[in-house]
Amino acid sequence: VQLVESGGGLVQAGGSLRLSCATSGFRFGDFAIGWFRQVPGKGREGVSCISPRGDYTFYDESVKGRFRIGRDNSKKSVRLQMDNLKPEDTGVYYCAADLGYPDHVICGEDEYENWGQGTQVTVSS
Repeated sequence: VQLVESGGGLVQAGGSLRLSCATSGFRFGDFAIGWFRQVPGKGREGVSCISPRGDYTFYDESVKGRFRIGRDNSKKSVRLQMDNLKPEDTGVYYCAADLGYPDHVICGEDEYENWGQGTQVTVSS
């Protein structure tokens, strides 16, 4: 299983970034995919997750209306569009994957066994 994040960087508050997660080595269409954020001294918190077929999504309250998750099962990739970024969005963003459910999505760190290396997102005020 391999997950590779890209698209992080430095942006001013109010700006946008688009994260991508390229995957290989597993049946992508059977797996839920999640984006998690980690800041120093804290665990990984679920930002947004999507069910295997994309029918169900989860967004943390802090990003609702600003972030949008999407997946392309034909390309085995997931994106996270982040708009109107705030300084508190700063952190290392990880892509994670695990076998999912057809009728709901779970977005807790403990539910995912496969992780990428992370990409840094820094939002300046």
